[in-house]
Amino acid sequence: MTPAAVPVVALTSALVSASATILLRRGLRYDGPYTAVWINLAVGTVLVWLAVALTGGFGRPSAHGIAVFALAGLIGTVGGRIFRFKGIDLVGAAIAAAVVNLSPLVSSALAIVVLGEHVTLPILVGTFVIVGGTTLLSSGGRSGGVRPRQLLVPLVSAVCFGIVAVLRKIGLADMGAVAGFAVNVSAAFVAFTAFLLVAGQGAAFASRRESIPYFVAAGVAENLSVLLVIVALSAGSVSVVAPLSSVSPIFVLILSFFFLRGIELLNARIVIGTILIVAGVYLLTALR
Repeated sequence: MTPAAVPVVALTSALVSASATILLRRGLRYDGPYTAVWINLAVGTVLVWLAVALTGGFGRPSAHGIAVFALAGLIGTVGGRIFRFKGIDLVGAAIAAAVVNLSPLVSSALAIVVLGEHVTLPILVGTFVIVGGTTLLSSGGRSGGVRPRQLLVPLVSAVCFGIVAVLRKIGLADMGAVAGFAVNVSAAFVAFTAFLLVAGQGAAFASRRESIPYFVAAGVAENLSVLLVIVALSAGSVSVVAPLSSVSPIFVLILSFFFLRGIELLNARIVIGTILIVAGVYLLTALR
């Protein structure tokens, strides 16, 4: 993939992730977050190994690459998704998406310290503009407010996703995107399944008939979104990919207008937040 295609792939990931958020919101009316996470990981594991088979096999990755992607699976794919899904269930799709969008601040800071990436002024300003816009959206996405402590749930998810973006960038030095994601999601699936069994949460393996179509479709979208991010990271820097792939709140609001009527409201704060996000994307793509 050429560097010029990186912004397109990252933005596509954001759109696909937003679709997963809408589907999860609808499915969570019938089942809890643990069931959603387990189905999400099961679907991702099946799909990624099909992708490995279709792309010529696993290759010969290094032990270091496997370890890094496995760690990424535990921190981001398990930890990040658990708190993201719980956040969607607790504070709603728009607010959760906006708070999780703080992850670029974490990943950009780590990219400077750990990877030695050069962050230009437009990238830095664009990141803060995007975060500011989506934070504004979070205050106007629902008719009622939420308690500040409730925002800690999606905030933990943001930290997990911010860390995992840097881990995946490091892992890509030792193995390809598809193979890396296979290790990532497989380690996450095994670890989360073991956690449910040890914690006595076996009921999470059973889901209601109404939620299955939403959770399966969300699993396809969620894991495709992550794979697109990893592909983008293979050709682009964390400081560009992370903010662009995190503009999904704008897509969440657009999709919620059609599929979550009565939950997400359109008001002046949302309009202003949208303008800020568009401005941030311009800074990251046109002026970097």
